Amino acid sequence: MPQHLPIYQVDAFASEVFAGNPAAVCPLDAWLPGEVMQAIAAENNLPETAFIVKRGGDYELRWFTPAVEVDLCGHATLGSAYVVATHLEPGRNDMVFHSKSGPLTVTRDGDLLTLDFPSLPPERLDDHSAVEAALGATPEELWRAGMTMAVLADEASVLAARPDLAKVTALPGDGLIVTAPGREHDFVSRYFAPHAGIPEDPVTGSAHCVLTPYWARRLDKARLSARQVSARGGELVVEDRGERVLISGRVAPYLEGRIRV
Repeated sequence: MPQHLPIYQVDAFASEVFAGNPAAVCPLDAWLPGEVMQAIAAENNLPETAFIVKRGGDYELRWFTPAVEVDLCGHATLGSAYVVATHLEPGRNDMVFHSKSGPLTVTRDGDLLTLDFPSLPPERLDDHSAVEAALGATPEELWRAGMTMAVLADEASVLAARPDLAKVTALPGDGLIVTAPGREHDFVSRYFAPHAGIPEDPVTGSAHCVLTPYWARRLDKARLSARQVSARGGELVVEDRGERVLISGRVAPYLEGRIRV
C-alpha cells in the first residue's frame, strides 16, 4: 500500500526564493528503510533531503544527498528548524535535533534561525600539489579538517575558480572549500563536493564549521559576516564559540506537498 508523506522545499540562507541552498524536508512518524530515503533524495535531486522524526520533545534528523547519506548538513538543518517552527509546532523558538554529529540546537529570533554546530578547526597542510592540480591555481594557504580548504588572495580569485571536479573527487577528505577575504563581507567561500553528487553546493553550513575558526583567528574577531559566492549565493552570520560555531541565516519557503512512496 503506497504511503503519502508530507514534503516541504525551502531555500536556506536566503531571504527570498531562487537564492540560497534548496533543501527538502520530510517529517516522518517513523524511519523508513535507508534505501527508501536515499531513493527519495535521488528523486528530489536537491543538494540535501532531510528526514525528521519526533522523539519526545526533540527530533531525530538524517540528511541525504542524491547519492549518499551524510553526517552533517547545515542548510537542511536550518530548513528542518523552519518546518518545525512554521508547520509542525508553530511559534516554537528552540529545538534540538539528534543526528550522527550529536545533538544540534537551533534557535529562532524572528525570521533569523541560528545553528549551534561543532567547531572543526583545520590543520595546515604543506603539500599543495594535489590541490593545485585540482584547482588550477596555487593557494596562499592550504588547510584540512575533513574538508580541504584552499585560501586564495581575494574574492575575485574565488569567483574565478574552475576546479577539475574529477581531481577534486580524488582529494582525501570531504570535498574542497575555496575562500578569501570578502569585499563587503569578512570572508567569502565556495564549496565543491562532487564525491557526494554535488559538483558545487550553493551554500554550505557545515563548511562554515571549518571556515569560522580559521577566519576568527585570522581576523581576530569572533562574530563575522560571510557570503558563499556560488551562482545562487547565500548570506550567513557566524560566531566562533570555541568548541562550537553559531551559524545564522534565513529561510525562504518554496513548496509544500505530498509524495507517494
